[in-house]
Amino acid sequence: MTSEWKTLEDVEEHIFECTACPLSETVINKVVRKGSDIPKVLFIGEAPGKNEDETGVPFCGRAGKILDELIDYAGLKESDWAVINTIKCRPPKNRNPNKKELEACKPFLKRQIELLDPKLIILLGNTAEKAFLNGQKMEWGAVEEFEGRNVLKIFHPAALIYTRSRTEDQHRFLDENRHLFL
Repeated sequence: MTSEWKTLEDVEEHIFECTACPLSETVINKVVRKGSDIPKVLFIGEAPGKNEDETGVPFCGRAGKILDELIDYAGLKESDWAVINTIKCRPPKNRNPNKKELEACKPFLKRQIELLDPKLIILLGNTAEKAFLNGQKMEWGAVEEFEGRNVLKIFHPAALIYTRSRTEDQHRFLDENRHLFL
């Protein structure tokens, strides 16, 4: 299935057509990605929220502003990064995606990663970790190799809205791993 998707546009076309889970029935806009087509760093978030569902753009709300600050802190240019979510449709009331929803979107997630081919994947929080690592656990700020890729797990930007004190840790995680993307 995914091998027939030769380009990012092919993947996106299939995302827009997807009805593999009930979320497709309630979504306003499917949220595919933003950023570079050839990123050094790929950020993977959880699921679209209200603002993302309304616009079709990932991380365009309050958490998006914090992610933008993090990208600036990392010294990444616009051509250096991209962001996607584990699932492409907003769950009702911004609940965490369930296992069925994560599995329905997994082929899209995997193919996007293959086609974007980043040097570093940054998992934004526990849901991204769960979806990408198939239930394996990582320490916060630790880099591990998974399926031949360097992977770093940091806090989801939304968590920093409520716990700004974690920003220092977030910066330290990036500082310790700059060699992976600069």
